[in-house]
Amino acid sequence: MLAWPGWTRRLNQHFPLRYATWVLCGLLALFFAVRWMGGLAEGLLVLLFLALSLLGLRDVRQTRHSILRNYPVIGHLRFLLEFIRPEIRQYFLEGDTDAAPFSRAQRSIVYQRAKGDPDQRPFGTQLDVGVRGYEWINHSLVPTHLTSHDFRITIGASRAQPYSASVFNISAMSFGALSANAILALNRGAKLGGFAHDTGEGSISVHHRQHGGDLIWEIGSGYFGCRNDDGSFSAGKFQAAAVDPQVKMIELKLSQGAKPGHGGVLPGPKVTPEIAAARGVPIGVDCISPARHSAFSTPVEMMRFIEQLRTLSGGKPTGFKLCIGHPWEWFAICKAMLETGITPDFIVVDGAEGGTGAAPLEFTNYVGAPLQEGLLLIHNTLVGLNLRDKIKIGCAGKVTSAFDIVRLMALGADWCNSGRGFMFALGCIQAQACHTGHCPTGVTTQDATRQRAIVVPDKAQRVANFHQNTLKALKELVEAAGLCHPQEITAQHIVHRLDKHEVKLLANLLPFVEPGAILRGEVQHNTFRIYWPLASAHSFAPQGDIQRSP
Repeated sequence: MLAWPGWTRRLNQHFPLRYATWVLCGLLALFFAVRWMGGLAEGLLVLLFLALSLLGLRDVRQTRHSILRNYPVIGHLRFLLEFIRPEIRQYFLEGDTDAAPFSRAQRSIVYQRAKGDPDQRPFGTQLDVGVRGYEWINHSLVPTHLTSHDFRITIGASRAQPYSASVFNISAMSFGALSANAILALNRGAKLGGFAHDTGEGSISVHHRQHGGDLIWEIGSGYFGCRNDDGSFSAGKFQAAAVDPQVKMIELKLSQGAKPGHGGVLPGPKVTPEIAAARGVPIGVDCISPARHSAFSTPVEMMRFIEQLRTLSGGKPTGFKLCIGHPWEWFAICKAMLETGITPDFIVVDGAEGGTGAAPLEFTNYVGAPLQEGLLLIHNTLVGLNLRDKIKIGCAGKVTSAFDIVRLMALGADWCNSGRGFMFALGCIQAQACHTGHCPTGVTTQDATRQRAIVVPDKAQRVANFHQNTLKALKELVEAAGLCHPQEITAQHIVHRLDKHEVKLLANLLPFVEPGAILRGEVQHNTFRIYWPLASAHSFAPQGDIQRSP
């Protein structure tokens, strides 16, 4: 630290130098006032420095900020720099591969594909291929040639109204969290590209219906769009909305990656007439989303509720979404499937790294299983119970590129959803102001003037472009691997670097279960060995003492 000259320290004993800026403002105000009276200066300068002098007086008298009491006027510079720090870091200091939470490279590939710009890179990779954790897909000397990039899977093949879904769809984001224009652009983009748009738990709004894009209706614990006045589930209201041909699938939300195990409240002032109409709640009254469901309390009841939703919808594919938490609760759901014979048509795994909306910091950072662990547990369990062929698996969690899709399919996913990726396609700049109502690009705000920034026809085309160009890139990866469909990708195709001198296939690095192994009692992995016996189809609580994993 630089030493101050002795005379400044002596002066500071009699007059704190931290007040110098405030005093200078006062002197300049007086100086320009005298010159203004003589016609030699502009009155604007007098007002400027007088205002700064009064601001300093207010600073030393206020009791809220210690910095301002000790450093009047100049202390505001600290708050200004803190305010613009994210932008300074993002635009000037952050490297292309620094993820916070999405790197510049990840965002750029979305922007380029959404705009239809070339996405090739010259001069080789910017990634460190020798660093621990680097991964790649092995290619074939006899690559295939595919005629289409429109990869699809059939969900609910045995149901009355099966759905042929794209392998890449829009993740759950509610109207209310997103602006009306954002919803309009996303749904129109889904219509143009022939893929699905998940409504989020905020239900189906008029903006979801305007362009007719395929909808996955998410039913959360608030039962928005299908609730009675007391917040309980209304079978009649659900049936009336679910039979709409635009609704292709029904998704029961148990938890979400952003804040698993946490409810939410939309304050009354934010419950506009449009949001109230979509959710079926009173205008201007706090809209509460409970942390747990009231329509069921046991795994068996949950399976019966899923069957009820499927029946009321006219036989549309029905499943549920969750972020994995206590493993015995997931195992309890599986035991309920075996006991009742009722299975969901699909399960969407939300990774704890996901989340388009705001959440408490501890939930964002420390609650819920990351996508790899959650997806692998669900895939392995269904394989071990011989249920995997009956149930499709979707997943969501920081998916922006074709390689992201490839890697997750290698772990067992049938399709991938993306929320923030499609937000980038709309123009999101990762300002991380989603919860403030001050989104600079109009994506996550209900401010009518701010959301005008989203020109729906233009952004809808970008949404469709991002989807199509990502699938084209996926097609090229599938061809390079010598395959015919992304579903053929397995953990044998992905290589993971352990250190500078050792790599392993994911198939040899991660645990995979043989078909029927759980039913035969042959799985030795600690998660199954310890927690499977604790699970009951009739309770989410563990049935016995929870042992510590060795």
